[in-house]
Amino acid sequence: MHKKLFIPGPTEVYPDVLEKMATPMIGHRTKDASALQEAISKKLQKVMMTNNTIVLSTSSGSGLMEGAVRSFTKTRAAVFSIGAFGKRWHKMCTSNGIAADLFESELGQITTPEMLEAALSTGKYDLITITQNETSTGIHNPMARLAEVYKKYPDVIVCVDAVSSMAGDLIPVDELGIDVCITSTQKCLGLPPGMAIASVSEKAIKKAETVENRGLYFDYLELVKFVKEKPYQYPSTPSESHMFALDYQLDKILEEGVENRYKRHCEMAKIAQDWAREHCELYSDPDNLSVTVTCVKNTTGKPFSEISKAMGERGYLMSNGYGPLKDITFRIAHMGDLTVEELQQYLKDLTEVIEA
Repeated sequence: MHKKLFIPGPTEVYPDVLEKMATPMIGHRTKDASALQEAISKKLQKVMMTNNTIVLSTSSGSGLMEGAVRSFTKTRAAVFSIGAFGKRWHKMCTSNGIAADLFESELGQITTPEMLEAALSTGKYDLITITQNETSTGIHNPMARLAEVYKKYPDVIVCVDAVSSMAGDLIPVDELGIDVCITSTQKCLGLPPGMAIASVSEKAIKKAETVENRGLYFDYLELVKFVKEKPYQYPSTPSESHMFALDYQLDKILEEGVENRYKRHCEMAKIAQDWAREHCELYSDPDNLSVTVTCVKNTTGKPFSEISKAMGERGYLMSNGYGPLKDITFRIAHMGDLTVEELQQYLKDLTEVIEA
């Protein structure tokens, strides 16, 4: 029996989207493939609110995150972490021999403008990474406030992890001055895992030209070169199945409307947060709660394993806390094509389980 996913990725993929994954293959060096990739790029520019170059990668978002620090760091990176995935970005730096410093917030707390200012004012860093949305704690960073700080340092490359929020939260890339914004298919885009996406500014591309040892598969300069010069091709064989589904799904997203999709995610977030306040406790900073996932402190008196088993018998897959928060919290994802009605039914069943 398929269990309906209320976990922070992968999310539910609806049958019409899955069907597009079965589209017959075409030659990946043909004009048809270029036309498909061009259409996807133009639609993604609308979703991401950017005029920057779009690149696709047959990988998880981690691939383009690692490629970003390799391609755009010449001197030293400042990695701002609000949980497990920021720390992962720092590990990517150190594993690749890239000089980097980690600036950690307490679990459940944001990266503050003061933290950014203190680091950037030293002049030591030519690249920063910011996690826009942290699924392990259920918070999102106040990007508009952070942008006010990093825009004062125009030579610094700004890389943002929007893997669990793009097409759910509202992230106007160009307005925020983001040089490299990374997401992937299995979260708010409502597709199967296996493809990553990034928007890349001209400033970042010029910077990459000065950086040595960028790697090969995730070398942004090589990716951008093929997109621009071929045009709309990729150095290695892409996942056409993902592209067929992505092209179709982007039409659905744009038909709903980016702002309407954001409002739906906000409505679902409020429902989940209100439920958490009534039945348990919210774990994180109440002023900066994520609109795509809610992290709930388990005060029910029942172990997560018992709750999860009972929900599984009702046809749901739920998510434990992540890392040090395992068995202390659980998470309710409300992202992608999930509807308000589906979330309400899930929470009704969850209430019955914890009150049984």
